[in-house]
Amino acid sequence: MKRRKRNAMGRVIRWAILLTLPVTAALGAKGMKSAFEVLGFYDEKSVAVVNGKISCDKPVEADLLSAEMVLSKGYGVYAQVERGEVRLPSPLDMVSDNAGEKPYPTSWTKGVGIVRSTYGKYSGNTFFNLDGGSQVNNKTSLSNELLQRESRIAPDFTITDTIEPQVLIYHTHTTESFEPFVRENMDAEFNYRTTDETKNIVMVGNAIQAELEAKGIGVIHVTEIHDYPSYNGSYGRSRESIVPILEQYPEIKVALDIHRDAISGDDYAAQPFIEIDGREAAQIMIISGCDDGTLNMPNYLKNFHFASALQRQFEADYPSLARPILFDYRHYNQDLTTGSLLIEVGSHGNTLEQVQYSGQLIGRSLCRLLEEMKENGQK
Repeated sequence: MKRRKRNAMGRVIRWAILLTLPVTAALGAKGMKSAFEVLGFYDEKSVAVVNGKISCDKPVEADLLSAEMVLSKGYGVYAQVERGEVRLPSPLDMVSDNAGEKPYPTSWTKGVGIVRSTYGKYSGNTFFNLDGGSQVNNKTSLSNELLQRESRIAPDFTITDTIEPQVLIYHTHTTESFEPFVRENMDAEFNYRTTDETKNIVMVGNAIQAELEAKGIGVIHVTEIHDYPSYNGSYGRSRESIVPILEQYPEIKVALDIHRDAISGDDYAAQPFIEIDGREAAQIMIISGCDDGTLNMPNYLKNFHFASALQRQFEADYPSLARPILFDYRHYNQDLTTGSLLIEVGSHGNTLEQVQYSGQLIGRSLCRLLEEMKENGQK
């Protein structure tokens, strides 16, 4: 709950900063010093004016001096590059204030081999193509022809210009973790789960959040651990976390449960990756649930409409980043909004930097899709 409150405060701070930047820029260093005092960032021990410039001991306050900085409660304040993207520190360089009861390993043992590969197009009766070239893996009794028609229907919601949160990110399996770097073998003793937020799936959610907030889209990121110490009952616990948020913020249209996959065989673990703009990204997969009559998800096709739109956006932006949508009889708390999806980001054989980069790409594509939906809704 504390993390959610900090996110809400971050939105207030961010808007206050944006509103005061033009004034403080005109007033110079003294004006910025005064602005920090008003916002509660300034104290004599941490901020001083030196040769007409602000000098800060605290990194957040120092970074706030530039109008090219953006505030993300996932990471703090980071510089934007020309395209409006957010520079993030490497997960290998991040150190957690509290790694929890199950910290990330600091030494390694040799286990099964890692197979690096890039998944392409699939064949078979369960697969069909979406407009734009991506695919769906239909594991239900619904016909491919029906789902192909449904995939062309626009999502039934849009976003608006508001400072209220409109996207919810959470993690049912919060402790899911990854390889430290590219190597030939997995670790023999690590089960690829950690309570260290800088090394588990929360770090991926932070990357998505940073991209959304950089574009002015309000986000709540739930970082509570739902799968430790007990794995059983994780979905019930994550539901308990997010239902009150959805009730408090009815503007939230998109609810993303961010996971990682676990692709492996008897003697190997997979590392599905693709190179995008000179960097390796973990391949991802959307899971959109279907109701067989027992799952109490009457609006499951509306989720599928959103899944199809997002899949097309991924393919347009970053071809082959996304494996086929898995459309199957799954619940995964997808009854709560008509924009509820589960996204698998890589597998346990992928590296921390690969999945962080994928989180950024997910955030960028989601921003583009939501902005397009907003524009279409205003016509």
